[in-house]
Amino acid sequence: MSELPPLMRDQRKVDAEHLKLLAVFHFVVAGLSIVGLGFLFLHWFFLHSIFDNPEMFKHAKDGPPPKEFFAIFKWFYVVFGVCIVTGGIANLVSGWLILKRRARVFSLVVAGLDCAFVPLGTALGAFTFVVLLRDSVREVYEAAREPAPPAMS
Repeated sequence: MSELPPLMRDQRKVDAEHLKLLAVFHFVVAGLSIVGLGFLFLHWFFLHSIFDNPEMFKHAKDGPPPKEFFAIFKWFYVVFGVCIVTGGIANLVSGWLILKRRARVFSLVVAGLDCAFVPLGTALGAFTFVVLLRDSVREVYEAAREPAPPAMS
């Protein structure tokens, strides 16, 4: 039996495919942030409609919770809403920059922030680090940054 020679792999094609997939996944996470914002709104709606209903507390010994209780929840919704919107916009911009081969460090920062959102953000952040920290990908970004030489007539 003869052994087959190893297949030659063009790293540029592999990098281009991985960068395209990363951009798509950043767009997907940006879209999922809109879904997360919808769930946050639903949570607010249900909590607000339940606790503002006096019928819910007519048999309660202590009555309805104090108004300060809802003030704390308002800040909860504001903070998480800002985090979701900021993360969605950052992932949208990062996906667009990955497609344009620009601002690699920005995409790495977004990947670090994505790692906090378990499990999808963690996977996306880890794979973004793996791809964007390759020397061959760094070279692609540097080549995209350099101006093209002037055309000779």
